Amino acid sequence: MPDSIPRDTDIMHVHYEVEDDDNGGDEEEDDEETDDGEETVEEHAGEEIDYVTEIVQSPRASQTGPSESAQARVSFWVEEEVDKRRRTEGGEATSSQNECNNDFTCSICMEPWTNYGDHHICCLPCGHLYGMYCINRWLRQHKNAGKCPQCNRKCSTKDVRKLFAPRIAAADGESQKRIQSLEATCASLEKKDADWSKKEVEWKKRETDLQLKVRELTERTNYLEHLLEDSQRKPVLANLDCTFHGKSVSEHNFGLRFSGQVASCSFILKKELLVDGARLIDVDASNQVVLVARRQSGFGGTHVLTKISLMSPYEREDIRIPFCTNAVRDLHISPAGRNLVLFSSLGKKLAILSMESNHIILDYDLPDAAWSCSWDQNSSHYIYAGLKNGSLVMFDMRQTVGPLKTLQGLTNNPIHTIHSLSSYSTLSNDVKSVLSASAYGVCQWNFDAVGEGPFLVPETNQGVCTSLAYCLGRDEIVASYRPKVGMSNEIVYSQPSPSPSHTAGHGVVGCHVAFKKEDNLQQFSKLGSAYAYVDAIRLPKSTIIDLQDCNSLFVSADAVMGDLILQELPSFRSIQHLKVHKHPVRDVKYSCGLDRGLLSCLSDDTLHLFCTKGL
Repeated sequence: MPDSIPRDTDIMHVHYEVEDDDNGGDEEEDDEETDDGEETVEEHAGEEIDYVTEIVQSPRASQTGPSESAQARVSFWVEEEVDKRRRTEGGEATSSQNECNNDFTCSICMEPWTNYGDHHICCLPCGHLYGMYCINRWLRQHKNAGKCPQCNRKCSTKDVRKLFAPRIAAADGESQKRIQSLEATCASLEKKDADWSKKEVEWKKRETDLQLKVRELTERTNYLEHLLEDSQRKPVLANLDCTFHGKSVSEHNFGLRFSGQVASCSFILKKELLVDGARLIDVDASNQVVLVARRQSGFGGTHVLTKISLMSPYEREDIRIPFCTNAVRDLHISPAGRNLVLFSSLGKKLAILSMESNHIILDYDLPDAAWSCSWDQNSSHYIYAGLKNGSLVMFDMRQTVGPLKTLQGLTNNPIHTIHSLSSYSTLSNDVKSVLSASAYGVCQWNFDAVGEGPFLVPETNQGVCTSLAYCLGRDEIVASYRPKVGMSNEIVYSQPSPSPSHTAGHGVVGCHVAFKKEDNLQQFSKLGSAYAYVDAIRLPKSTIIDLQDCNSLFVSADAVMGDLILQELPSFRSIQHLKVHKHPVRDVKYSCGLDRGLLSCLSDDTLHLFCTKGL
């Protein structure tokens, strides 16, 4: 142990002296440890401070006269040494934290500075940063010999300046350059991504256009192929023998008797009207009005009935029907000329609407969705509805409570067509006879008779019945069929199949079969049949035109070509092809008024009006 501490000598000498005594003190205290064998940093620190104070203040040291600067430096060193010990004893976690926060801590106490209070961040003229309390204490201890602890530049407490900033961090030049480089790279990548996104949109648009062109070319190719097939099958169809009462039509004079007169009767296109969402039509010839059941365009479009005048400028008027009515499935204007419309809907409703007030005057609730409806041809008070479950319901308009009678069908197939037979075709005036058509076939119902039915008309279950046309004046009917799934043409029909026999588009090879009701007999006899392309999915409508002093004409759509074909009955000889530019054909109606016949055809969203010449 030295006798005195030198005046302005190296502090490290004192440091070594203290460390030696500290170690010696530790050895002595090791012998006096408690049973726990633990010592605290504070105990060592207290001993160090006391020991150094004894050295500085000992009489021997006083004789030598240590300088105030040496005392201050020794005292400050002791405090720093204690802080260092505390930090060391605090473990690696504290050391790592101090290293991470080195840019934000005071270099004297190694504690973070603040922007308020005693440890407020401040700086010296040299630019080094400290906590206010630490640097003031340092400079006061050194008095006139104050220096910056880092660069030893002379300064005093008057040179200390507070810094006011929310946060101060040392800027790393390399990191800043790296950040700027990364930001530039990100900006470049974002620009490239935007360019690629723009190109992707253009490519998708171009792809959509190309797909549309391919679809158009495909449709045109299919159309040309069907046209070629139709031209090839016409000679085959012309050579087919259509039977009439078991004889060939070519051998029966009935089919040729008025052939010249029928051929002279032709239709020409009068007008085409665009009707969005149209599904059904009926014509009021006396009032020159066409009534269209349609659904308005747009999501959740409502169902309406649209009246279109047949006189120029073809004015229109929409009649809104209740929302609960849902889609209209069948529509008929009263034949009694009372400006009433009967319609059935999928909303389990059968309703009667007045075309004068445009309001529903009577409606009935049904047990199931109504697929078809009809007025009674002999009494204006009775109406009929064919249901989805195959039942036929009869109503009397004078009784608004409910149905007058309900008859169950032979099957549960929906009844898609109903026709009321004329009075001279019934058993008596009190019996009301009705023809119905479902996929199963054609049935006859006799209300108020001993045997009400239904009775299946013979030879009418030759496939899936898709439509039924009825001629009131002649009691002729024509049923259209398509083959059942898995049933070949040879099984369904007795005649050889036309070529080609495969499905073309939405059309398949089916047939039309004509029947006539026998006088004073409740049965139908087969007149003839013919092959045709019928719709493979939908249930299109057909009609029969009753011409005076001529054979009647059957009007139906060719499912492949899309044309409206007029054929003479019962030979099914093709009389005229009417071009319609939209597919598919949904409904066909014929009416006669003002000394001219009007054939109305609804194909997709276009209403075609054809008028006759030569009648």
